[in-house]
Amino acid sequence: MNAPAPPPVRDGLTAVALGGGHGLYNTLTALRYLTPQVTAVVTVADDGGSSGRLRRELGRTPPGDLRMALAALLSAPAALDELRATDPSSAERRATWAAILQHRFGGSGALAGHPVGNLLLSGVDEYTGDVVAALDAVVDLFGIDGRVLPMATEPLVIEADVTGLEEDPRMSRVIRGQVAVATTPGVVRRVRLTPAAPVACPDAVAAIGAADVVTLGPGSWFSSVIPHVLVPEQLAALTRTRARKILFVNLAAEPGETTGFSVERHLHVLSAHAGALQIDDVVVDAASVPAGREREHLERAARLFGAQLRSADLAGDGLHVHDPVKTAVTLDRLLEE
Repeated sequence: MNAPAPPPVRDGLTAVALGGGHGLYNTLTALRYLTPQVTAVVTVADDGGSSGRLRRELGRTPPGDLRMALAALLSAPAALDELRATDPSSAERRATWAAILQHRFGGSGALAGHPVGNLLLSGVDEYTGDVVAALDAVVDLFGIDGRVLPMATEPLVIEADVTGLEEDPRMSRVIRGQVAVATTPGVVRRVRLTPAAPVACPDAVAAIGAADVVTLGPGSWFSSVIPHVLVPEQLAALTRTRARKILFVNLAAEPGETTGFSVERHLHVLSAHAGALQIDDVVVDAASVPAGREREHLERAARLFGAQLRSADLAGDGLHVHDPVKTAVTLDRLLEE
């Protein structure tokens, strides 16, 4: 099957994408086909790898997911194609710098494993004393279209109630930390943030209020998607906004975090954390939509959000990841209605 052609740019469209990690990277790449006015709102609870090391050493916001969002907007094919039409050498420099931001140091010393972008962003953050100012400075430095913002103004910790770790299957244990939650062999029942009611990033709240379309997901369900509805001011902004709100459900369950989850169960656990949040569209990959009564159950789960269930061909070739062009085409069709 031939890959679809990317949709045309929609004049004046403003978009906000909520998430973290590789799922947000793909959504930002998709949205950039539709508009240069894209704001990424990113989770800030990472405590593993380079981000965890920098967080512990510097006491500042973990940079990893923020770096990935910056790299997504910097290297988005739509942005590079637009620039190649007028300034090919600048387009190539942007692509090179996007790769450099993602490059991890080798060796076995203190820098081993750190992406260049993590160190750059952490350094600017420490210098300015303000992660939003640091992100805006990096956006300005590289001439990035759009904006990248944290969902909260302080580093957060994810805690989860997990069953299946004790002899008594009814007993739950509290697991603390994003990496521990994402890799637990138990069953995650519920997650929360510490502090319990973190202060939302004011600029993120404003962006949600001014957007024409807001997307949530795909991504690590308990550590990159659900946290966005656990920040009270951000949840209130999502409730108030007149934007088209679109939820992208993962193509497959994630080992550890959502092992054995059906598409329907993804929706039920999000609903259990999101209160009365209303969403316009729940978008799932056509290959994961069951037939008959199971489909009816899935449509009923979508109605927990007041949403209409939408199915589309979203998967990349041979991968359990969303294809950015297919995602952009799906978004364009929804916005056309």
